[in-house]
Amino acid sequence: MVNKQKDFFDRLQSATESFLTKRNRKRRISKEKAKKKNPVLDWLGALLWAMGMVLLANQYVLQAFAIPTGSMIDTLLIGDRIFVNKLIYGPEILPGIGKLPSPFRPERNDIIIFENPAHVSRGPVFDIMQRIIYMLTLTIVDIDRDERGQPRAQLLIKRTVGVAGDWITMERGEMRIRFAGDDRWTDEREFAAQRGWEHTIGRLMDTAQYPVLEMAGRAAGLHALGMTIPAHMQDALQAAGAIQYHDFFAFEMARLETIRNALPHDRRLAELHARNSLGWYVPEGMVFPIGDNRDNSLDARSFGPVRTSRVLGRGSVIHWPLTRIGPLR
Repeated sequence: MVNKQKDFFDRLQSATESFLTKRNRKRRISKEKAKKKNPVLDWLGALLWAMGMVLLANQYVLQAFAIPTGSMIDTLLIGDRIFVNKLIYGPEILPGIGKLPSPFRPERNDIIIFENPAHVSRGPVFDIMQRIIYMLTLTIVDIDRDERGQPRAQLLIKRTVGVAGDWITMERGEMRIRFAGDDRWTDEREFAAQRGWEHTIGRLMDTAQYPVLEMAGRAAGLHALGMTIPAHMQDALQAAGAIQYHDFFAFEMARLETIRNALPHDRRLAELHARNSLGWYVPEGMVFPIGDNRDNSLDARSFGPVRTSRVLGRGSVIHWPLTRIGPLR
């Protein structure tokens, strides 16, 4: 019995010594290999790993986005840097290609980032490269620029004011909404106050100048028809001077109304006038995003409702400058 126990412990000791010897040999070999590694390759490997992590985070979780224009003042200022929640509506599989499913859809009052329907693509390869470089550099480098060197707006950030089933009209820069299933129009400012929303609906144009603006639209319509602009209209416009900011939609409605009255048989003019006067209907699977700064925003009033499949994420938080850090509302 004693001999059997001694044999067992001898074998155990031998196995332990063999294991420790092999482990020490492997560690020594690993250390020798580490010494032979090129420090430049080590640095490059660490850099590539970090870039991969940044790209994955921007593509699928939180994307950094810089605010280039004043279309969302006062909610967002030029130069603000924000993080966009990419998970909530389903992130793209690759930049500009496909989307993963999500049970959530953009809701009214959400601040969303989406692909600009008016953007003229330079090709899928360029678009993908632009998005990758933009994400890797955390918005510092944007290679998609126009002939003046200014960034071309491939992505836009606006507020969702209309959802499926809504009718939306503009009258002298103020919005009215007829909600799905409702038979009356609701003033947007009144609705926002009832809901307790804190954002500002900004206006740059002096509302007292609308008569002059509409007169300028009628004068433009007469000019387009090759007709003489009456002297009293010329005098009134000259006396009023230049309008610093103007409501393009009100101007265009006055211009089209003048031309349509002269050419009532022109179906194209009738359709354009109807589109401006009747407003916009938001079909199923689409939203109507508009900038908070109503007189300085390229938005759905120009290119129409946007498909929810084009919505990439929801604005989450301002992270720069330090004085403006906080959640988006």
